Amino acid sequence: MFRKIFLLLLLTLIAFIAYQWATFPDVDELRSSNPATTAFMERRQAQLRERGESDVIDHQWVAYERISPYLRRAVLVAEDDSFYDHEGVDVEGIKVAMRKNWESRKVGRGGSTITQQLAKNLYLSPTRSPLRKAREYLIARELERALTKKRILEIYLNVVEFGERVYGAEAAARHYFKKPASRLTSAQAALLAGCLPNPQVMNPDQPNRRLRKRQKMILSRMRRWGYLAEREVLTERKKKKSDVSKPAVAATPGVDSGETSTSSMGGVEPDAATSVTETALTGAVDGEAEALTESQSPEPATTVVPVEPPSSPTPPPSP
Repeated sequence: MFRKIFLLLLLTLIAFIAYQWATFPDVDELRSSNPATTAFMERRQAQLRERGESDVIDHQWVAYERISPYLRRAVLVAEDDSFYDHEGVDVEGIKVAMRKNWESRKVGRGGSTITQQLAKNLYLSPTRSPLRKAREYLIARELERALTKKRILEIYLNVVEFGERVYGAEAAARHYFKKPASRLTSAQAALLAGCLPNPQVMNPDQPNRRLRKRQKMILSRMRRWGYLAEREVLTERKKKKSDVSKPAVAATPGVDSGETSTSSMGGVEPDAATSVTETALTGAVDGEAEALTESQSPEPATTVVPVEPPSSPTPPPSP
């Protein structure tokens, strides 16, 4: 009897593995072709049809270079600050998420990386079953094997949901701000990146308090190391993860907090043209962050009364 049960379980396991292998997506084709749709888009369209509504969604593909650097960096600092270092799964991020879930006694976000989010959007469902998470893990590792970091980020920015029926950076920029994705400002980019955890609740059209808070946080992170984050993505990795460390972002004597020193860019010195451009971008982020803070929480002017130093005592007359 025991032997029959064991054989049945073994056959079931073999059948399951065979099914997973047969239905595993071919991620290699993403190297040269752009996905026309995703599992999440198709799922949303099916829901609309079930309600008797039009299943038209807003989605338009654009190349990586036609997406504002502000948005590219905002998404990196908001969604996956170790994107360059990990190989699809951020183990430390998962540990932190599990600890927070345990402390709060509820299941929150699972510490998913951009690569994991892309795997889920392209091929899976939003359910949180262990089986789906295991499949997400395997697909994420395959995406990291087959694609460069830049290509992964490019696909993610073009397919992720930014609101009701709005998918991808170009559609979001035109829907919310009436401009192409290449012309987004830092404040607009931070607003879009801020809505990604839950675009149905945090609507960029009508930002709630939570979204505004995330926008300010993202602008602050962009000012500190957004340029460095993207520079890493554009650099092909030649070292193992254990050999790559995140450079410090603390202020360096003689270097303004809005700039990045050569030592904090892994020893790679940008050319003059790039340096001027990045300085201008960083200055714009600083300006918009300050303007946003002032517009949301103005502080009363403070009058400073000068204090005169005490007069020196008069020396006694000499005899």
